[in-house]
Order: sequence, then C-alpha cells, then structure tokens
Amino acid sequence: MRRNSRVIGVLGAAVLAGATLLVTASPADAAATTLVASWQMNEAPGARVMADSSGHGITGAIGSAVATGVQTSGTIDYQWGSVNPTAPPPKPERLVQVNNSALNPGTRDYAVTIRYRTTHSYGNMIQKGQNATAGGYFKFEQPNGFITCLFKGATGQQRAIVSKIALNDGAFHTVRCERTTSQLTMTIDSRTKYTLTGPTGNISNTTPLTIGGKLNCDQIKVTCDYFAGTIDWITIESS
Repeated sequence: MRRNSRVIGVLGAAVLAGATLLVTASPADAAATTLVASWQMNEAPGARVMADSSGHGITGAIGSAVATGVQTSGTIDYQWGSVNPTAPPPKPERLVQVNNSALNPGTRDYAVTIRYRTTHSYGNMIQKGQNATAGGYFKFEQPNGFITCLFKGATGQQRAIVSKIALNDGAFHTVRCERTTSQLTMTIDSRTKYTLTGPTGNISNTTPLTIGGKLNCDQIKVTCDYFAGTIDWITIESS
C-alpha cells in the first residue's frame, strides 16, 4: 500500500471512564490488517472523483466546495474552508461521499486511519451513518479540538474514546481507531494509545460514508457539523 509522504458531541461520563492511557503503541497490536480502501486524496485541483489506491475500486464523489490538489508542506491534500458548522442552510457540497457496502464494519475487526491537520475546534471528519441511523454507525469528530472515535452497534451497544490532548494545533496528526470484538483502541501519531474495553455490536447501514460532515442534516433539528481543515489521506482496514 502506497501512502503519501505526509496519513463533543456530548458523551456520557460512563462511556469515557474506561479509557486507559498507554504509551509506545505497537503495530503488532493491530487485528484489522486487510486493506479495504485507501484514499490518498492527492488528485489534481478541480477533481471530483476520489480515487481508491487499494485496488478495490471504492471511489468517492467529491463535493464542489472541497478544494483538491492543495499543496501543503510538501503534501497534496483536500482542504475545507471555515464555515459555521451548524448554521443553516445545509451545504452537502462540502462532503465527499462514498457509497459502498464493503465499508460497513459488520462484526469484523475494523480500523480507520486518518492524517489531518486543523486549527479549528469543531467538525466531523469521517462517518458512516449517524446517531439515528438504522444499523448503527461510526464517526470521528473533534469537539474543542479533542478527537473522538465512536462506534455504535445496531442494538445500541456503544464505545467512544476521546483523546486527552487537543490536536487542533495546525500540525499534521495521524489517528487510527480500531474496533475489535472486545475493545476500541485509538492510536495517535504511532505513540499514544487509548483503549476502552467492551463490544460495539454489529454496524451495517445503507448510508454513504461521508468525509467532512453529516449527510442527513437540516441545521435545525440535526446539525451538519462541517469540518474545516486539511485531510491528507484515509485508510480503512478490516480483519
């Protein structure tokens, strides 16, 4: 797999209480090691198709408000400008959408890794489904700059980890979140690891995976939580 040289909402205290800080994360800990999709996000300016370099052909549709081909510190990235993330009207043009059932975690070990940078303190970066979605969902969001990784199964089983450090410092960070049958693990910059034990159930829905915010939102009853910043690449892996 080639990679570029560059990868709250309110959560109950009980969900977060089990998160344990460890250090010196080891790749050997990973259970989800089969590549499902690899989006290098290095298309030329004006591109409207997000290519998949995994060989599986899981491409995405890039919204017209997403800037592509942006050169950032020697990398080529996608960039989202700053907007009020919850102000009407909805702006679906800010989303990248990927509609493929292979992206459903199901009951498999499943990992999402993202390399991004931002100076903002809000926004959903990637998700498949939303809180009311039949079949469960997962998402990465960054309220107040602290990244949250959440997996919620179809029957309501849920685990979420929030980083203990804010990552909206303008530097690139690589965050991997892996769900197994018994725990959720977040690894930041290959150094810091948080773990939370417990199952998340079966996650399988018909909603497209979105990058940059929510798809099913009206900014009145359901906010869209648009992301502002730069994303370098994203990979999805499973067992």
